Amino acid sequence: MNKPTTLEDIIGLEYTKLGFFGEVKKNMAKLQATNRKLERKQRKLEAIFGGISDVMVILSANFTIISTNDLFSTVFKHASPRGHFCYEIFKKRDCPCSDCPISKARQTNKVCRKTMALDIEDKHYQFDVTVSPLRDAKKKAFRFLVLMRDVTREKEYQSKYSHSKKMATVGALAAGVAHEINNPLTSISGFTKGLQRRLPILNKNLQDTEENQALMEDFTEYIDTILTECDRCRDIVQGLLTFSPRKKVDFTSLNLKRIVTGVLRLLHHRFKENPQVAITLKAEKNIPHIMGNAAELKQVILNLICNSLDAVDGQGFLELRLYQKENQIIFSIEDDGCGIDPEIMDQLFDPFFTTKPIGQGIGIGLSTCYNIIRQHQGELLVKSNKKEGAVFTMILPHPDEVMS
Repeated sequence: MNKPTTLEDIIGLEYTKLGFFGEVKKNMAKLQATNRKLERKQRKLEAIFGGISDVMVILSANFTIISTNDLFSTVFKHASPRGHFCYEIFKKRDCPCSDCPISKARQTNKVCRKTMALDIEDKHYQFDVTVSPLRDAKKKAFRFLVLMRDVTREKEYQSKYSHSKKMATVGALAAGVAHEINNPLTSISGFTKGLQRRLPILNKNLQDTEENQALMEDFTEYIDTILTECDRCRDIVQGLLTFSPRKKVDFTSLNLKRIVTGVLRLLHHRFKENPQVAITLKAEKNIPHIMGNAAELKQVILNLICNSLDAVDGQGFLELRLYQKENQIIFSIEDDGCGIDPEIMDQLFDPFFTTKPIGQGIGIGLSTCYNIIRQHQGELLVKSNKKEGAVFTMILPHPDEVMS
């Protein structure tokens, strides 16, 4: 039986091989050209990703980091994040976070946005996080693109602006309230002192009986109580006036260490009542004098120390530090007390906000302190975690930096 005639029979085997290899060569050239185009596109994409001013991460569905841009390593101080879980690097955890925006994006298959607070090398940062699902042909998310924008400074400015508006509003209210209270308070105090001056005359005109003596003792006690309460109300009114716009306070050259030690002497009796509280003062030598108002700064320091004593509740430590850093004079007080709940941290310096029970505080203290330090062109900062103590830091400018 004759075999069918093939192309090889007609033109020869060698020629066919030459044609085949020629075709292979053409295809290889096309592949190489395509590969060069892909490499150029990849370099272009890498240049684009590298130029993005936000941290960029690509994650798998199980939270594994697949790829990052260069900024990631700069921000999170991690040289080789690939292959690690995101929660290991971001939160130092061994399991996913309960409020994770990546989990929400995976569940909903939609873009998720959230503001997250992260601690990086003992510094607190806030990021606006956007998680975008990368879908396959079946519209199912198999990767997640995470963009993280550092908004720490922006949030700080927003917080300061918001607080300034609150203080301005409360200041206008406080000035009016203080004025309205001061008028009747002055009358009450004045008439009570008048009665106090007349008590000896009344005592002479009364018969020297046991009943009259008891009556005089009651009158004396009542009048003393009224005057004491008037003084207390006057202090509260003075605290309200701290919120209101007022004339520039006279500043003089002050030795801050002397003010701190003076406050400690004032609180000596309270320290004796709390023998289980260890109190230390670490002050650098040759701290420059500051420009300020001694009475107001004493009020701030007194308030901060009393708050720390309340926080340790009779047992713990208070460490006071006074030092100079660059062009700033810094006083800080650290305690190992109950700490501050993160949920109320933003309200801490709000007027009339207090965590103390009814009757033990009206929330003027820290707000007043904040306002005083602001008028001294300084800052009052707090760092705390619940049940881990707190650190309050008062930062004042070097006298050479104070504006005239």
